[in-house]
Amino acid sequence: MALKILHTADWHIGQSLNGWSRTYEHQQFFIELEELIERHEVDALVVAGDVFDNQNPSADATQMLYEVLARFREKRPHLVTVLTAGNHDPAGRVEAPGVLFQKIGVQAVGMVRRNDGLLDLSHHLVPLHDSDGAVKAYVLALPFPRATDLPGLSFSSSEEGSPVVRAVAELYEAAASQAREQIGEMPLIATGHLHVAGGLESEGAERRILIGGEHAMPWEQFPDDLTYVALGHLHKPQKVGKETIRYSGSPFPLSVTEQHYKHGVNLLSFSDAGVLSLERLELTRPVPFHRLKGDGGLLLEELVPALDALELDADLPLEQQPFVHVDLRPQVSAGGLKAEVDQILAQYPVRSAGVSVLRQKPQEPISAEAESLIRLSEIQPDELFKSAFERVHGIEPEAKHLDYFYRAIAEAEVE
Repeated sequence: MALKILHTADWHIGQSLNGWSRTYEHQQFFIELEELIERHEVDALVVAGDVFDNQNPSADATQMLYEVLARFREKRPHLVTVLTAGNHDPAGRVEAPGVLFQKIGVQAVGMVRRNDGLLDLSHHLVPLHDSDGAVKAYVLALPFPRATDLPGLSFSSSEEGSPVVRAVAELYEAAASQAREQIGEMPLIATGHLHVAGGLESEGAERRILIGGEHAMPWEQFPDDLTYVALGHLHKPQKVGKETIRYSGSPFPLSVTEQHYKHGVNLLSFSDAGVLSLERLELTRPVPFHRLKGDGGLLLEELVPALDALELDADLPLEQQPFVHVDLRPQVSAGGLKAEVDQILAQYPVRSAGVSVLRQKPQEPISAEAESLIRLSEIQPDELFKSAFERVHGIEPEAKHLDYFYRAIAEAEVE
C-alpha cells in the first residue's frame, strides 16, 4: 500500500496578535487537520518546529497540543507523529512527555542526542508504517540546531565560509550517512527548522535564527540522498532550490505580512516502489484578515469608507471577528494617528491587527512631523543593534557579537 505523510510546521500555539488570542483559529485549524488526516488516509504527520509560540507555553497551550495529538491517533490508530522543536520551542519540555507520547505514536525531538559522538538513531530515526504495518520510509528528525547541538563550533575558524553553516551542514551529512547505514536505500525524509538560502522571509514574522546571525544555510548542503526535506521556520509556503526541499508554511496568518499567503500543508505519497509524489492541500482561513492600505496608504478620512466596504457581520462572536491592519500615509493628526484609528475601529465588529505609517518614497521630501510618526517597531531589532554597534565602535559587529545579542533576546522572552 502507498504511504502518505502530511508535512506541517509553525503552529505557534499560544500566539496572540496585537493582544488578541488566536485560540479559536488554532482550534479550527486542528479540526481541519484532523479531517485531512482521515480523508487522505494519512500514515504519518511531520511537524517541523515552532509548535509553540514561546519558550514558556501556558498550561492551556500545552493541553491543546496534547489533546489534538491524542485525537489524531484516535482517528488513525496507526498514525505516527514526528514532532521537532523550533527556535520558539522549549526543547526540554517538548521531549518531556516522552513515555506518554509513545502511547499515542508521537516521537518528540527537542535536542540533538549522541552516543560516543554518533547520533542516537533510537531518538532521531523514526520508522513510518503503512496501515498493514510494513515500514515504507523513515524520518530523520532533527530540531532547530542550537549551539550545544554543534560540537566543536568555533567562531574564530579561519576556514572559508561561515563556521555555523558548515557545522549545520556537517550535522545533516553525518546524520544522513549514519541513517543510510541502517536503512539502506529506503526513502528518508529529514526535518529542519532553519533559514535555507533562497527562502523568502515574512518581514517582522520570523527571527534570523542560526547561531551568530549566520542565518541562511545553502540548500545544496543538504545531502543528495535525502528523499525530502520537511522545513519549518519561514512562514511562506515555498520550495527552495528543488522540488523536494519545502517549507509547509504557517497554518494561518501570524502577522500582517502573511495576510496574502495561501496557507496549507504538504501531502507526500510514496508508491510501493518508493516513488514520491507531492500535493499541496490548502487550508480554510478560520478568521478573515484584511489589510486596508489604499494606494500608498490611507488618509484618516478614507478609513471609514474602507471599513464600510467590507460589509462586516455585526453578529459574529469576538473570537471570530476579522482582523484589520491599517496602513496610513504620513499625515499630521492632533490626537495621534494610532489613537484615532483605534477609536474608529472600535465602532466596527473587527479586531485591530496594528497600524503602520508608510514611509514616503525616497525622492519625495518628508517632513519632520511625518517622520516622527514612523514607528520604531517597524525596524528589526537586529538592524537596530548593528546600527548602534557601528555608531559606538566604528566597525560592524562580528558573528560572536550577534550571537550574544540573539541569546539576550531569547533569555528576555523566556523571562
